[in-house]
Amino acid sequence: MNIEVLNDTGDFYRYFDATLHAEFLFECVQKTIEIDLPNEARFLEQYDQFKTRVEAVEDMRASTIDLMFNFVKQNNRKFSNRARQNEFAMLSDNDAEKYEKLYQETFGLEEY
Repeated sequence: MNIEVLNDTGDFYRYFDATLHAEFLFECVQKTIEIDLPNEARFLEQYDQFKTRVEAVEDMRASTIDLMFNFVKQNNRKFSNRARQNEFAMLSDNDAEKYEKLYQETFGLEEY
């Protein structure tokens, strides 16, 4: 079956309507500016504060501080038993508690 179009209909399908796409993109950019960027800036400030506080207690390599941060963050603001027995076996129980407390004081109950 063939259909013959008698009117000029090119305008109906020549350009697609990108309104929904543009609105979605605007919402994403707006969320990034209003929520994500301030949260990221706050996190970076807090991480720098945590790192500075750890370095004030003990001379520690940045990679070790990063590792400590990640272990404590992932285990509900405490060192896991595995981390204490392996990567941070050199810490006394008092030192481990001190670093956990530094983390908790710096980050509070925020989740990143």
